This record gives sequence, structure tokens and C-alpha cells, in this order.
Amino acid sequence: MKIAVFNGSARKENTYAMTEAFREGAEASGHEVEIYQVGQMKINGCLGCEYCHTKGEGSCVQKDDFEKLLPAYKEADMVIFASPIYYFSMTAQMEAAIQRVYCLGKPLKAKKAALLLSSASDGVYEGAIAQFKAYMGYAGIEASGVITAHGDENRSEAKLNEVKDFAKSL
Repeated sequence: MKIAVFNGSARKENTYAMTEAFREGAEASGHEVEIYQVGQMKINGCLGCEYCHTKGEGSCVQKDDFEKLLPAYKEADMVIFASPIYYFSMTAQMEAAIQRVYCLGKPLKAKKAALLLSSASDGVYEGAIAQFKAYMGYAGIEASGVITAHGDENRSEAKLNEVKDFAKSL
């Protein structure tokens, strides 16, 4: 299975460790994994201009780093969204990378998706999880799992093993 992992963190922090643990587990089971460091990219928000649906034939009028993600959204069998929670939602960079898929409508081949979230505090995930589940429902993609880590769980051996085991089970 071809898996695209979109990491919304701008630095090497907790979600970076989770995405690497995911890669390790998935590759151990024979899956092909590509990680995209969305948090380090320059991706503008969707303008809602409809160029993609009128003149662009599925391509966006904006020419930024989203173009690096577009092939993954078209070709991946599974998508993973990984993001720190800074203020009750995924990072702005991750939000832009998700909203810009509007040009396609949804990831084209993906049948499964998962969500990896990290934060300093527990109880801050509800908004991001609801958004993820709603989007996957709309796109007709199976929401295969959500893993959260907060405080001392972040980067703990137990949590990283949970992520690896989840990835191996796919």
C-alpha cells in the first residue's frame, strides 16, 4: 500500500517522532511511506475562486508548495494527517494543506486515513478529531484510527510503540 503522511509541525517535535514511528511500522509490514513536512512548506489557504473547477482542470491557480502534495493526494492508497494541537485545532499549515484538496474534491485513490495528534495537554483534541471524521465521511474514506499523545506521553516509548503497532496492522 502507498501511504502519504502529512505532518503539520514546523519543527522536529512530537508529531515528527510519531510520523517516524508510523513510517517504521508501516515499512516493516511492506508498505511504501512518503512523509511530507507540510509545516515547513509555504501553502496558502484556498481562495474559493473556482479556477480549479472552471479553467484549471483540477489544478489550483495558486502556485506554491501545495503542488508538491498534489501527486500524493492523487496516488496514495492511504493518507495520514499528523499535527500538533496548538490551540484546539490542527496547525494552520495542515489546515491549508487539507483545504486545498478542494481542487480535487478528495484524495483520489485513498480508501483509508488516520490521524496522529500531539499536545501538551489532554482534552484538546475534540475539534480536530471531529473535523477529520467529518472530512473522511464526506470523502468516503475509512477513518482507520486516531492516536493522541499529550504531556509525558509525547515521545514515550509506549506511545511510539502504539503508533508502530498501529502502522504494522494496516
